[in-house]
Formats: sequence, structure tokens, C-alpha cells
Amino acid sequence: MSLTDRLDAYLDDEGLEAVWFARPNSFAWLTGGGDNVVDRGGDVGVAAAGYDGDEIQVVTDNIEAPRLRDEELADGTPIETFDWHARGLAEVVESVSPTPAAADFAVEGFDSVDAAALRQPLTDDQIDTYRALGADVAGAVESVGRSIEPDDTELDVTAALRRELEAGIATPVVLVGGGERAQSYRHYTPKDEPLGGYALLSVTASRAGLHTSCTRTVAFDAPDWLGERTEAAMRVEATALAATREVGREGGTAADVFDAIRDAYDAVGWDGEWRNHHQGGAAGFAGREWIATPSSDAPVVLPQGYAWNPTVQGAKSEDTHLVTDDGVETLSTTGEWPTRTVDAVGNGLELPRHDVLDR
Repeated sequence: MSLTDRLDAYLDDEGLEAVWFARPNSFAWLTGGGDNVVDRGGDVGVAAAGYDGDEIQVVTDNIEAPRLRDEELADGTPIETFDWHARGLAEVVESVSPTPAAADFAVEGFDSVDAAALRQPLTDDQIDTYRALGADVAGAVESVGRSIEPDDTELDVTAALRRELEAGIATPVVLVGGGERAQSYRHYTPKDEPLGGYALLSVTASRAGLHTSCTRTVAFDAPDWLGERTEAAMRVEATALAATREVGREGGTAADVFDAIRDAYDAVGWDGEWRNHHQGGAAGFAGREWIATPSSDAPVVLPQGYAWNPTVQGAKSEDTHLVTDDGVETLSTTGEWPTRTVDAVGNGLELPRHDVLDR
């Protein structure tokens, strides 16, 4: 189903005449990768894209219109332009849109839209874009991983990752944990501390609205347990992916996948470890379109990106995968990092997962 077919169904179901998106990920989704971001600190971009059952159009001010027309939008996309000093984006959207309408940002009199539900599943074109992004992100992270040394600080490595990725790829999340801090914290926000015996490098990076997450582990003089714990996390991740495919085929929910994840922790000898960190979930036009919980009723759809990120104290396994009716494809991969094939608990599915790189 095309994006416009999906939106037509949404408008019919909700009894609406139009729907608008100004949050950057949904703007990119509707415009085929257009970027409406100037200030990364804001939730709403400098332009809104709308659909009225007939065409996609964009509203923005006279500062941004030339750049968007030349660099971000498909040829011929209608643009409604307003003077930057006269009115705000929401006010102009309200004035030009047929009503009733919905928006993903605050517009007087408009309903709110659950954009995440509309963004799933992925289209064929989006999948092709996702494959290229995943390879580029993995390549950047792995390049840095091969170059770091135990005396480098977490901040040094963070700067190197941002340099590698920022050539066309945004970096909303860059986490670097050295051997000591990675054992203490699941979200190892980087500090001015040396890496020491090993390091975890975790990123969520985006381009054209799509988001890829991955983690790589680099060992210098690592504790003996690192390989064992990493393998345990790998098996939980493989179980999550196997369950995602099965649950997606059957029309189940995120909670059904979570049940399999919880059982996998028990099976690998880490009963209750899931309580210490979220396990991930659907990925695409957000780092996580939803995060699985024991009670989550979010539908598991196929084909879709999924980024599961199980942790076992001091170890982690994380990549972004495309899960379809037919199988599981790792998107964040180059084929050049060491892997280990592990089996999903209780399923029989075997998957190669990215292993520890010994330096």
C-alpha cells in the first residue's frame, strides 16, 4: 500500500479532510526524505507537509522556501509561502487547510495524529534507502572501533564517531562506555574517562528520516566474562528477532515478543536481567517507533525495521534488522566485523551476530 493509499484510508476512517506533519521524521516520511530541520533542539521543523486526499503540499516561510524547493522536495511539490515576520507555521497551516483536519503538532482546532502508526510498515523504496543507511552507519562505527586505543577517553571516541557519521548522517544518540562505566550503567553517556579493558560503542543515526541503531564491542584486555555475557545478549536478540517474525505473521503485539525475550533471559542464565534496561522494538522513522513492554499492545507489522538491544551486565548486542514474512535481514552491517552464529531460544532460528573485536 502506497503512502497516499494509507493516508486516504486514514482520512476516511477518521472523517477528516487533511492531515499535516511538521515533526522532522514524519515530514521526511511524507516527502520522501525531505529535511525541515534548522534547529536540532526543536521538536517541530520549519515546514509542514500536508495531504488532502489529492496532493502533498508544503507550508513554510520565505526564508526556507527556496532551499526546500531546490534541495529537499520533489520537483513540482506545491509550496505555500508566508513572510517569516507575519505569522507562524501553525497559523498558516490552519488558514490553508481544508477542515476537519489533524496534525502532529499543535494547530488550533485540529485533531492529533498518531504518526507512528501511519509510518508502519515500510515501503519498498524506504527499505532500499534503509539498506544504504544501515551499511553506512555500520561502516562508520566499525571504522572508529578498529582505530581506538585503551588510553582514548570516551569523549575522544564520541568525537571520532560524530566526525565519521556527520557527513550526511545525523547522530541523535552516541554512547561510548569504557570497561568500568559500561558495567555500571546501561546508558553510558560518554565522560572524560579512559576506555580501559574494553569499550561499547552504541549509536542511533538518521538520514532521510530513517533511523539505524547498532552497537559494537572492542576488547583490549577485557574480563574473562565479556565473551560469555555478549553471547547471552546475542541469543536474547536472536530470540527477539525470531519472535518478531512469528508474531508479525500471526498479527500479535509487542507484548507477545516481550514474553519471548523474558523467557530467553531465563534460558541463558540471566533471570530478570530484562528489568535493568529496555529491550528495544520497532525502528524506522524514529529510533524506536515503539518500545516493547510486558503490557504493550503495539501491533507487530511486517515488513518493518526492528532494533532490539538486550544487555547483560557490561555487555550488549544491538543491530537494526529488516523483518519480513520470509526472514530476518541485518541492515546495520558491512560483512567485515567478526560474527558469531547463535540460536534463538526455543525457536531453532540461527543468526550471525556481531561479536567482540579483539584488539
